[in-house]
Amino acid sequence: MRGLDGVVRQTAFVTDVLDDLAARGLIAISTDEVALRKALADGPVTYYCGFDPTAPSLHSGNLLQLMVMRALQRAGHQPIVLIGGATGLIGDPKPNSERRLHERELVAGWVERIRDQVRPFLENPVQADPALRAPIYVNNLDWTEELSAIDFLRDIGRYFRVGRMLAKEAVSARLNSELGISYTEFSYQILQALDFLMLYKRDGCVLQTGGSDQWGNLIAGVDLVRRIEGVAVHALATELVTKSDGTKFGKSESGTVWLDPAMTSPYAFFQFWLNASDLDAQMWQQMFSERAMEAVETAGRASDAYPAARVAQRLLARELTTLVHGALASEQAEAAGRALFGTADLSDVDAETLSAALDEAGITELDGPAPSLAALLQMIGLADSLGQARRTVREGGGYLNNQRITDPEAVPDENDWLHGRYLVLRRGKRQVAGVRRA
Repeated sequence: MRGLDGVVRQTAFVTDVLDDLAARGLIAISTDEVALRKALADGPVTYYCGFDPTAPSLHSGNLLQLMVMRALQRAGHQPIVLIGGATGLIGDPKPNSERRLHERELVAGWVERIRDQVRPFLENPVQADPALRAPIYVNNLDWTEELSAIDFLRDIGRYFRVGRMLAKEAVSARLNSELGISYTEFSYQILQALDFLMLYKRDGCVLQTGGSDQWGNLIAGVDLVRRIEGVAVHALATELVTKSDGTKFGKSESGTVWLDPAMTSPYAFFQFWLNASDLDAQMWQQMFSERAMEAVETAGRASDAYPAARVAQRLLARELTTLVHGALASEQAEAAGRALFGTADLSDVDAETLSAALDEAGITELDGPAPSLAALLQMIGLADSLGQARRTVREGGGYLNNQRITDPEAVPDENDWLHGRYLVLRRGKRQVAGVRRA
């Protein structure tokens, strides 16, 4: 069923949910597809995805798993959100470095923050349609904290073969490096497999989803449930999200794109998607949008015909900013961008909109007379040094109130202060920040 907004809504068991996920380029690999399809058709299936609290917020890369969870929830199935209070204390091995171990109290706080962050993604749809199943939240520390080392080794460890554990890409990469790998990180996949076993026993969970880089861990859980319980359960892995230029997805010029608005503002979040290349936008809107595929394809054709309009990017930015931060924040973020980048004369922008735009883009308070334009660029973070700021201006990359500046030593005069309080400085096309005087 499709709503008036074009979003596909499914409230009965839907056998084609796998087809929809595949059409969007989301499925990289799964266990027995025929058996999985039958389980989903017979429904409801209880499924889970785990999120480790290795930071105080999820990031844009985690969004893909949330979209898969939402799709399965719309198809009538029961989601479980696992926050890894135990696995977060260890961390899945990185291919090229040892993970930092955080204090227990800090990780416990992150567990609560991430649980609260996930709630709107899976609870708000239930409020709109009570026929959908509300999520179950679990913390794997609940069943690992009281498990003794002897019980862990005797009851769980004996089912794992070291050869298969060594075959995992991140493990083998570390094993063959000078850094090596600690037993702590090496044991991570056993703990994740234990999660699947416990959720099968507690809640009848028969499907785990995750990224394809987690496939070894997912299969370890499937194998453990089969060995101990004698039943076949399922795993489904999504494609890894990439950028067409080879750089890491979820990174902007200012760093990781977080879902927490205090760590990445709604404005910066909106701009990340809006600034995607045409190739990335075409791919990402299939993967991240909940609009019907016909609507996605229509946006793609419009983008091909009018690339300067950035149709796919703008639709994706609106949809995901609304999903993560709410409709009002999305509208404000878009208005902020238009004010800063889309108006030749910023004096036409009213004070309220300009203030909101600069609050999103970043604003520095100035108490006292203004320094030179080069000093201002450095002060507000658009240049790393005074020398870099001067070069930026001399090379034509500096702007004041959307007007190119040529003299790095010039000082803004009274007429430059928009509404008597604001200066908008820009470096290049996309780096903007403001100054507000007291």
